[in-house]
Amino acid sequence: MGYIESLMAENEKIVVRTRKHWMVLAKSVVVNGLFGVAILIAAAVAAIALAPMGTVLGAVISLLLIIPAASFVRDYLDWWNEEYMVTNRRVIQAEGIINKHVIDSSLEKVNDVVLDQSFFGRLFNYGNIEILTASEGGVNNLHHITAPVKFKTEMLNQKENMGMDEHFGGSPVRNGTSQDIPSLIAQLDDLRKQGILTEAEFQEKKTQLLSKM
Repeated sequence: MGYIESLMAENEKIVVRTRKHWMVLAKSVVVNGLFGVAILIAAAVAAIALAPMGTVLGAVISLLLIIPAASFVRDYLDWWNEEYMVTNRRVIQAEGIINKHVIDSSLEKVNDVVLDQSFFGRLFNYGNIEILTASEGGVNNLHHITAPVKFKTEMLNQKENMGMDEHFGGSPVRNGTSQDIPSLIAQLDDLRKQGILTEAEFQEKKTQLLSKM
């Protein structure tokens, strides 16, 4: 079980899991690549200009390749361990290789979602998402994430599903108050006939309700 999975509540599941677009690593590749090339050139010049001892000096200089290599590995691990998830209950931001930092926002508190995609963002499928919530934090900013449209769509879909779960088969059933399961299924069927629910959504909710009997 992964670290994020260990944080999941009962019956909570991850619907979308993504991270920053791979293009955010471009700067690290370019900078560390140029640094590595410069080291190789310096080693070659030392080996030629200071022969025969230059060979040893060139080899020593070549060892400096460890620095750009280690820098890129660090940047890659930072990128890989920074994840953004939508579950059927909340939005989760997690980062950190060893020391973990996790921010989550309940879907119930999400008031609005702003998507910002540039021309290149649409071309390469990345963008920024701003989540406005009723929590103390107020705003969650997700920068340069992969497939932002899918992320936003699923977040809003899960928020809507939460509302339906509360109204159909949520608290009233668990607390055993006013409405019983057959009547709730009948209400769902009415919504299906009106076209508000699809056949698949109706069957899913019906199954959930029947499992509680």
